[in-house]
Amino acid sequence: MKKYRCVICGYEYDPEAGDPANGVEPGTSFEDIPDDWTCPVCGAGKDDFEEV
Repeated sequence: MKKYRCVICGYEYDPEAGDPANGVEPGTSFEDIPDDWTCPVCGAGKDDFEEV
């Protein structure tokens, strides 16, 4: 699965780890994250992420 980086703060979303603290289970691809999910570091939306 592809990783994505927040262009605002540099946080990298790793699908293998997910974001359990914010309701995204490990193994969730970036495309399958709910559209209202935001960066856990800076609060940016999914539109502010780029593929790495």
